[in-house]
Amino acid sequence: MNAASLRVDSIWLVGAMLVFALVGLRARVRTARDVGGFVATRLTLDVVEGSGHRRFQGLCPLLVGRARDCDLVLGDPEVSRRHARFDSDGEVVYVGDAGSSNGTFLNGHRLAAALEVRPGDEIDVGSTRLVYVGSEQ
Repeated sequence: MNAASLRVDSIWLVGAMLVFALVGLRARVRTARDVGGFVATRLTLDVVEGSGHRRFQGLCPLLVGRARDCDLVLGDPEVSRRHARFDSDGEVVYVGDAGSSNGTFLNGHRLAAALEVRPGDEIDVGSTRLVYVGSEQ
């Protein structure tokens, strides 16, 4: 085996490994056909903002913040434009920080990753408290 042949074989092997690595990194997406159809998860939150209180219902994924394009828009100046996000895998609802300046807190603990929420859990964003009431599909 000569050097040129070895070099071509090495380049081919590296190329093949790169293709396999890229295929392995692609997002794993389940289609509606795979999961038996899309089922939206509606969640209910009690919003305690300042001295006011209101009930909010929305569909996951749900973005909370001051920006007008958020699903739940808050007037609290301590809330980031995009502060927190609620997601669902169908039966379980999770809350995570969306890159806020002041952090998102679940039952008094700062979130480092998205965590499951249960009825009665308190989510603090700025000086606003969101109480997770529950969800339904």
